[in-house]
Amino acid sequence: MKKLHNKVAVITGANSGIGLATAKLYLQEGAKVVLSGRRQEALDEVSETLVGDFITVTADVAKPEDNKRLIKEAIRKYGKIDILFLNAGVVLRPTPTHEITEAHYEEIFNINVKGPILAIKEALPHINDEGTILFNNSVVTHRAFDGLAIYSATKGALRAYQRVLTSEVKSRSIRVNSISPGPITTPIFSKMGLPKDVSEEMGKGFASQVPLGRFGTPEEIAKSALFLASDDASYINGIELEVDGGMTQV
Repeated sequence: MKKLHNKVAVITGANSGIGLATAKLYLQEGAKVVLSGRRQEALDEVSETLVGDFITVTADVAKPEDNKRLIKEAIRKYGKIDILFLNAGVVLRPTPTHEITEAHYEEIFNINVKGPILAIKEALPHINDEGTILFNNSVVTHRAFDGLAIYSATKGALRAYQRVLTSEVKSRSIRVNSISPGPITTPIFSKMGLPKDVSEEMGKGFASQVPLGRFGTPEEIAKSALFLASDDASYINGIELEVDGGMTQV
């Protein structure tokens, strides 16, 4: 039997990168998948590459009304939620502390912290007992990256929130875990607004800090997301799994 047979998974930020790779793998393993993203055209495009039982929902996780609609559509279609993967996130152009603006702060916190919390609030009444909540976090909570103070703060906030949530849902045996990727070849770097040569140099710098000497792939992260969502991880709860080629260990 497939690892996620008859499970219903909701994935935010599923139109590219880690979210899309995870959606594809979940579908291959028998899940019914609700993919959400901010751009309908992107969702329409990726829909042509997917095989299985799925729907797409245009939703901006930073907006309360969009989170309500996302969960409402998931329940209307499938009647339950077994897996909630809070994958949507953003990192902006590296900004030193003395240049941080209120707009910079609010955009990152709204998407990276408020968004997942509001999505969980809406989904929790519909998540089955013994279900799974999974966060996409980051290794930035373990190492200092100049210019990424606010992004790092959002990921630290998520980790703290995860600990409390793990305790709050223990009576329902809902497992709450997070994945902390290292440098991954995803569109998130191209969205930082940096010139191509600067972005490439930054990438080389990140890769040089990884003992394996390379960026990871979205597919490698998706395999971890599959493991943590499946019964193979039935006794794993409250953890942060670093999938970073050894970056935080050496």
